[in-house]
Amino acid sequence: MSAGAPSSARAIHHSEHLADRAAMLAIRTMIKLQPPADPGPAGRTAFDELMTKTPSADGVTYESTVVGGVAGWWCHPAEPVAGGAILYLHGGAYVVGSAQAYRHFAGQIASRAKAPAFVADYGLAPERPFPAAVEDAEAAYRGLIAAGFSRIALVGDSAGGGLALVTAARMTQAAREGMTSSPVAACVMSPWTDLALTGESIESRAKHDPLLSRGALEIARRLYLGQQDAKDPRASPLYGDLAGLPPIQLHVGEDEILLDDARRQADLLAKSGLAAELHVWQGMVHVFPANLALLHAAREALDVAGAFLRSNIAHCNIAHPVRST
Repeated sequence: MSAGAPSSARAIHHSEHLADRAAMLAIRTMIKLQPPADPGPAGRTAFDELMTKTPSADGVTYESTVVGGVAGWWCHPAEPVAGGAILYLHGGAYVVGSAQAYRHFAGQIASRAKAPAFVADYGLAPERPFPAAVEDAEAAYRGLIAAGFSRIALVGDSAGGGLALVTAARMTQAAREGMTSSPVAACVMSPWTDLALTGESIESRAKHDPLLSRGALEIARRLYLGQQDAKDPRASPLYGDLAGLPPIQLHVGEDEILLDDARRQADLLAKSGLAAELHVWQGMVHVFPANLALLHAAREALDVAGAFLRSNIAHCNIAHPVRST
């Protein structure tokens, strides 16, 4: 896929920085020396410990709170844009991850976007299986609207990236029906858009991906979906209604098995006449922007994402009236 190809998303390929090549070698070596991550609930503590290593952004303050009945954390940057907010949906294959562990990562994005970010603690499987995550994401979104935020962007990584796209589609549909306001943008990193696992890169990038495997994703999918259809649009945005979606930016590492989840989602958006921008990062792995303490590409990706979000939150005035009840 190349930039300018008919019916393809705008694709921007980022070459690997020389310094990142050495850093990635060190990261891969460290991962090999550790036991495989547990994709089930037993892996929550280790996953959270890893995510808390993301440094806090200067000038961002944090607040534990509840929005729309959903617990989470606010990340407040200095001098935010009035009326704008980000709903951040964290990764973890719908089984692990927490708002507290992700608050510094979301704060890095909030700082760059100049908009407060609410990181939602949506329900995790197997205790709260599908569609609990979708319901909680929607409740948090509506809670932000009720709190007076008129320009909301959705951001997420991995499973949270897929959930952000699902929520964007569902809230766009609700806005067409006069039930809420439309999101102004969505930015997703290494999104899991196809829980049916049909992407070619699931196999073709398997030897290059040190973090994810088909087996681990299958375990998480079973815990989350049970016997539900993996192609249900509420689970896999790749099979959903794309009509009217706002501008969407996607970031993905070239060395991850979910590469085609991002590629195919971006192409479908473009074929539907929507604004989609795909950033493919050479030598990078799953959700590499969280490693901004080590990787030049991580900082660059967050800068690109922040500029995209800042522009759309600050300048988009499209909103549908909320129907009175």
